Amino acid sequence: MTRLKTVSGALLAAALFSLPLHAAEQTLRIGYQKSSTLLTLIKQRGELDKTLASQGVKVSWHEFSSGLPLLEALNLNNVDLSADVADTVPIFAQAAGANLTYYARETPSPNAQAILVPADSPINRLQDLKGKKIAVTKAVGSHYLLIAALNKAGLKFSDISPAWLTPADGRAALENGSVAAWVTWEPYVTSAKVEEHARVLTSGKGLASYQRYYLASTDYAKAHPDVLNAVYKSLESQAAWLKTHPADAAKILSPLWGKLPASTVEQANVQRSYQIKPVKPTVLAEQQKIADAFYQAKLLPKPINAQAVNTWQPASP
Repeated sequence: MTRLKTVSGALLAAALFSLPLHAAEQTLRIGYQKSSTLLTLIKQRGELDKTLASQGVKVSWHEFSSGLPLLEALNLNNVDLSADVADTVPIFAQAAGANLTYYARETPSPNAQAILVPADSPINRLQDLKGKKIAVTKAVGSHYLLIAALNKAGLKFSDISPAWLTPADGRAALENGSVAAWVTWEPYVTSAKVEEHARVLTSGKGLASYQRYYLASTDYAKAHPDVLNAVYKSLESQAAWLKTHPADAAKILSPLWGKLPASTVEQANVQRSYQIKPVKPTVLAEQQKIADAFYQAKLLPKPINAQAVNTWQPASP
């Protein structure tokens, strides 16, 4: 009986070792915001999940209220990749010593930001902003747009009174007259124009190009270039689909963007390029201007070299 047990055990062990070995399933944790248009569409349509599942990678999605908490989570290894964040956000992350890697960008969309005033406002020139109270969200792309616009008008930031407000509160403040102007981005710009007949005093054209960047944990980028390549290709594909199917994209996004009318979403998306390109240090010249402006405004603790960052390049087609 003992010999039989020994032989049976040996046969069982041989059978087990002859079975194919499968690597444990990986998980890719993606952080995004409601304004993360392309990755929101990718999430809703499920294409990336299917592509990566075939490679043994499961995708988990994590929503954040804004870009700075998202990049903080990325730096703390609570997520692996971030969806797009406004150009200012990586500057603050870099100043805080975050070890992050740029893996994609959206080409400039200067008309996707604007300084808005009520339709009947007496403000017609940037110089008219002097002495006015202006709603703006601190440390985001619209904050830099306001700095650049004031500089163009020969004004200092101290010449206006900032009201540091979220987009929802900024819109309410403009509507009730507690601020003279509001600096914001899409889809809030189009929504205010359509629903409240707000007037654009200036867009970002000639002032702030408004590029949005996609970042990854540097450790993750080094360890999983194949996964990043799949994400990059998915972004390219989704951007092309959005541009050729604007109404379909708007129908998906409308209920996710606070039930914003699909027609408004579609108009807002026209203002964004959604063109995906790799990031190279040579395209970060405006990032340096933003960093310098925020350092001079005493919002950064030290000057930084915006080109001294990690970048990842997609594989050749």
